[in-house]
Amino acid sequence: MKINTTTKYPINGITRLGYLKNFITNPNIIVGEHTYYDDSNGLDNFETNNVLYHFDFVGDKLIIGKFCQIATGVKFIMNGANHGQQGFTTYPFKVFGGEFADLPLLSDNKGDTIIGNDVWIGNDVTFMPGVKVGDGAIIASKSVVTRDVPAYTVVGGNPAQIIRKRFDDEAIEQLLNLKWWDWSVEKIAEHGELLLDANTSKLAQFIKSCK
Repeated sequence: MKINTTTKYPINGITRLGYLKNFITNPNIIVGEHTYYDDSNGLDNFETNNVLYHFDFVGDKLIIGKFCQIATGVKFIMNGANHGQQGFTTYPFKVFGGEFADLPLLSDNKGDTIIGNDVWIGNDVTFMPGVKVGDGAIIASKSVVTRDVPAYTVVGGNPAQIIRKRFDDEAIEQLLNLKWWDWSVEKIAEHGELLLDANTSKLAQFIKSCK
């Protein structure tokens, strides 16, 4: 049976794990093919339970790449949670209208939150607004990600810190250029053993053979 990413639940009989893009209705949330989320409470309320303070009037986007693996309880705090710090107070008077309607709304917009491709996100990770996570990164459970995460690094803690690089710089550059997540499913299946082996010598040989 061929892989069908238009189905909500890719594993027969399991409804706690689904292709996340098929549960998204907000145009400011963009999720790539094959990315899944796992939650025993289901995925129907992901937009409200896991993407927080995501107000239309702010306009920021949550962009998640292809083939990401997202564990239960991951939260994305968006820019609507940020209160401007330019004044003596951080209170958002304007949003309550009435006598406050004509006051300025101070903001601290960090931009879009972007998660790369093939990112593994552990249980109960929290992302702060505007962070950028590189391809192939691993985020340890319970981490609070407050700054950008380089590609193919493992981070953890509160705030999350780099624990180690997954591969040497040459292999990371090769993987970023390879962009296997853009291959067809047939090509991924054909070369799946290479992707699952983490043998950098074989990777270099494969790339050389493609030239």
